[in-house]
Order: sequence, then C-alpha cells, then structure tokens
Amino acid sequence: MFQTLKSYQFLFEELVKRDFKTKYKRTVLGMAWSVLSPLLHLLVMRLVFTRFFGRTTPHYTIFLFCGNLVFSFFSESTNQGMTALTGNAGIFTKVNVPKYLFLFSKNVQCLINFGLTLCVFFVFCALDHITFTWRFVLLLYPIGCLVLLNLGLGLILSALFVFFRDMQYLWSVFTQLLMYMSAIFYSVDNYSPKVQRLFLINPVYVIIKYFRVIVIDASLLSWHYHLLMAAEALIAFGLGCWMYKKFNHKFLYYV
Repeated sequence: MFQTLKSYQFLFEELVKRDFKTKYKRTVLGMAWSVLSPLLHLLVMRLVFTRFFGRTTPHYTIFLFCGNLVFSFFSESTNQGMTALTGNAGIFTKVNVPKYLFLFSKNVQCLINFGLTLCVFFVFCALDHITFTWRFVLLLYPIGCLVLLNLGLGLILSALFVFFRDMQYLWSVFTQLLMYMSAIFYSVDNYSPKVQRLFLINPVYVIIKYFRVIVIDASLLSWHYHLLMAAEALIAFGLGCWMYKKFNHKFLYYV
C-alpha cells in the first residue's frame, strides 16, 4: 500500500490540495473555519452543559475540549470519507488508480484541520493553567490510533455507500447517538465499574479518555488500555481493507 501511495504521490498531493480548497471555497473566512468551527461548538457546549455537569469537574473547559476535539475529527473524517468513492467516480471510472487514494486524501485534509485545532487546544491548556509535562508526547499514540480508526471506518462506509445510499442517513443518526455515548460533556466516574467498562466498547470514548488522563490528570494508563485502543483501531482498519479488496471490482458498476 505504501509503495502504491509513493507511485501515485503527485496525484495524492493534488487530491489533498483539491479537497482542502473545495471545503472552504466561497467562504469569507476560509481556512479560519478549521479553528473557529470547533471553538464555536466548544462555546455552545460550555454554555449549555456547565450548569448541569461542570460544577464539580476540574478544568471543565479542557475536559469538554478533549471530547469535542476527538469527536469532531472522527465525525468529519468519517462523513467526508463516506463519499470519497462516489465523489470521485469521474476519475477512477476513466483512469485505473487505487480507489483508496481518494479516501486517504480526505483523511489527510481532515488531519490538517485537526492539527490546527490541536494547536488552539494547547493554547487553552496554558490559559487554564494545565501543567505541560513529557506525557503530552504520548498523545501521538491516540492520535495515530484515531487516524487508523477513521481510515478503517472510512473504507467501510465509502464501500457501503456505493451500494446503499441510505448509509449517509443511518450514519448521521449513529454519530449523534455515539456523541452522547462518548461522555464528551459528562464524567463516567459516577457509574458503576461494570457500566464504565461498557464505555470501553466505544473506541471514540477510549481515545477521549486517554487525552483527558494525559492532559488533565497528568498520569498514565495501563498497557492493557494501550492494547485495547490499538486493537479497536486495527480491527476497523483490517475490516475496511478487506471490504475494499472484496468489492473493488464491483464499485465501477454502481457509482
């Protein structure tokens, strides 16, 4: 796969540039929306949920920001990835290129947006008197797992969307449900240990918790937790690769 990406490096770079320009085409603020959009979501969530959930949660703004940062990247990446094939049918039906290039380019564009928002996140951490420690370097691990998870689900969703256009509506409902199940604006500490373990089935919550433990608690999680995070991401990525390999020759007939 990596050799193929290198072979089509020019096309891949052009796809990333195109996706990035298209997203902010005809907008007044342009790329600034990469930062403003999650910040506005954060502001709304803080105004709404501080009164109900944030009274006893230390560094509640950062607590919210961790959840919003991760979930926004996940939601944007999977939603844009879903239409990666159908949106580029005019290219791969005429030219023989690896179809996953289109999905990967979408994810790179989303990763750039995530990186810009992450810089703002660190500024908020400083303003909220969060102590920066060497543990912050470990955030690269959940970010890597999140990218792999997004790619895997993007492969699955884009393949399914070719055959079932209803997927966009089903996924919209599912992501809304997932948002409430990811403990973005509330803590799971008040639940029983059994219920807390059930939250670990949700890979988005697993990554959000990792961010909060590193940034807010300044502590480390067990190696079991690291394995769980990697396993969930690898399962999604493996399943996505399998689906692309199995249905690759059928995409041309349905787009």
